[in-house]
Amino acid sequence: MFYQHLLLAALGGAIGAAGRFSTGALMLKLMGPGWPWGTYTVNIFGSLVMGLVIGWFAHKGGAAGNAQIFLTTGILGGFTTFSAFSLETARLVETKAYTQAALYAGSSVILGVLMVFAGLLIMRKVLA
Repeated sequence: MFYQHLLLAALGGAIGAAGRFSTGALMLKLMGPGWPWGTYTVNIFGSLVMGLVIGWFAHKGGAAGNAQIFLTTGILGGFTTFSAFSLETARLVETKAYTQAALYAGSSVILGVLMVFAGLLIMRKVLA
């Protein structure tokens, strides 16, 4: 079962990544540079779709099956990791874990940006 789920996630991820790339190229063509419209679009749209998909599966009931893994971990995970982050934050809020939600969301964004800068700094030093 693990390998079946792994394959479904990988195949969905390829589809999602292709969608992300295509959306980025389209938004650059339509909107021009200056604002990361491609990333912004996939993050916001992907979060909406994640909510719709998870809401549908929650209504349907049962454990995460092949379709859910393919759609959420696979396609949406490849399309945007922001949708998973948004879902996890929403789950914390739904369980009234407001402090945890704020810490998770805030620290994820701040540390994520700081780690990008750290990685850039390290590589600039290594490759200098």
